[in-house]
Amino acid sequence: MKFLAALAAGYLIGSIPFGLILARTKGIDIRKHGSGNIGATNVWRTVGPAYGAAVLVLDALKGSAAVILGRMSGVEGGELLTGLAALLGHAFPLYIGFKGGKIMATGAGVMLTLSPLPTVSAMAVFAVVVFISRYVSLGSIIAAAALPFLLAAFHYNGKYLVFGILFCVFAILKHIPNIKRLLTGTESRFNFKRG
Repeated sequence: MKFLAALAAGYLIGSIPFGLILARTKGIDIRKHGSGNIGATNVWRTVGPAYGAAVLVLDALKGSAAVILGRMSGVEGGELLTGLAALLGHAFPLYIGFKGGKIMATGAGVMLTLSPLPTVSAMAVFAVVVFISRYVSLGSIIAAAALPFLLAAFHYNGKYLVFGILFCVFAILKHIPNIKRLLTGTESRFNFKRG
């Protein structure tokens, strides 16, 4: 019963649309601007860097909180399932019609709490790719693809590897529209001063 409550809480926490909430404090419905996404990148571009950074941190904290709830439940491997629940909540949020973000910030919070060193390494990959290409989506895709290999390199066990693969597949599927734009040369580049 305790674990089921943690699982539900993980999903509900993951569903909190911080990008939408913070943008609305400026009178902006973020879903009607830029890419229409509620995540940190679109908020950064539309509302400003401070708001984008705040969304990034808050979305990551959602993932971290869900993992901690799973650990507290006392169920072996529960933190993986509550982390997954948070990702599903962010991607398909209950509060706003199941149309959410692309899971990268929430996923970073989940993975940092589950596996700090592989995740920091994946974040370094992300940073290098974005710095060189100025495509956040490309950095996200490559970092997600690198994560299972980094988990293996740091000797995480099978259940973590499976979770890393699921995260990778989920992240890439959420980025299919970006992949299409990258292939056609129409993807927006990131401006570090203002998205």
